[in-house]
This record gives sequence, C-alpha cells and structure tokens, in this order.
Amino acid sequence: MGVIAWLMLGLLAEAIAKAILPGRDPGGCVGTTFIGIAGAFVGGWLSAHFLDRPVQREIFDAATRGSAIAGALALLIAYRLLFGNSRD
Repeated sequence: MGVIAWLMLGLLAEAIAKAILPGRDPGGCVGTTFIGIAGAFVGGWLSAHFLDRPVQREIFDAATRGSAIAGALALLIAYRLLFGNSRD
C-alpha cells in the first residue's frame, strides 16, 4: 500500500478508535488524528512482523483494517494514560 492509502486508513482508524473511546483527548482533534495515522503504521508493522501477516496491497483487507484500528486504539490509550486530560 502506498503512503496515501496508509494516511486514509489512519484517518479511518482514528475515527473508529475515537468512536470506541469517546471523550476529550489531551491533544485535541489534531493530536488524535496524528495518533490514528501513527497507529495505522504501527499496527501494520506489528501485524507484518509478529503475526506473520504481510501488509496487503488493498486497503479493504479486513486484517489490514483491523490491525490499523488496533494500533490506533493502543496508541490512543497509551497517550491518554501518559498525558491524562490536560484540557481541563
């Protein structure tokens, strides 16, 4: 998959992760978007290296989308744990 496809998948993963974990994030909308994009990259890398599931060429592959969403969720949870709700 190209970089543009990973960016689109990251935005989709961010939206789904935000729907699963609603609430205010320390970084706001922009920070959450970057976390979603980074989560897509991290999830794809982890699934390719540790689960022996190579990253497919298609953005519509369920395993690729699932790994991107899982990566975005993991990074969002870690971000909230590390930085808390600094937007009080």
